[in-house]
Amino acid sequence: MENYDWRYFVRKHSLAFSLFIVACALGFAWCVYVFLWFVANAQSTGLVPSNLGLWTMANLVSFILYLVFWEIVFVGIPVGVGAIVGWLWWRRLPQAERRGYRVFGRRTRATGGSGGVSLLFFIAFCIKVYLDGNWNVPVATFALNYVVNSMVLILEWVTITVGIPAAIALVWWLRRETKP
Repeated sequence: MENYDWRYFVRKHSLAFSLFIVACALGFAWCVYVFLWFVANAQSTGLVPSNLGLWTMANLVSFILYLVFWEIVFVGIPVGVGAIVGWLWWRRLPQAERRGYRVFGRRTRATGGSGGVSLLFFIAFCIKVYLDGNWNVPVATFALNYVVNSMVLILEWVTITVGIPAAIALVWWLRRETKP
């Protein structure tokens, strides 16, 4: 079994590599275009106010959900089809060559990113605003104390829902490890 490096792959399959680069650039440009199209239509259809100071949490959540939907429809589906075509092309390569490319790099665990914590806090903030009855109140009218107190309360919610089971698991693990 031979081991190939990425330079060999680019030389041998330069047309496919070039098409991949062009497809990535077009996909990115199309994603930005769909975003700009959606923003213009969201304002003209009345989905959201054109003045950011008048946006409510309801406007923000509906804007995000509709944006995700249209990005999936106009960008995600074509990118998915392109990925399937690329995968089918990859499967047509001889098996010995494909095995040789598996050493492109070591697989490492990702160390960056929030791991979804930001999304969790946003969802918790949306729930807090809804429970307080401020769902249709413009976000610009939120006082700093309200936002800070909400964040502290959300941290308390997370500490209780994650911290208690984590403490139980830690105590269980320590008792198990310290037994003679």
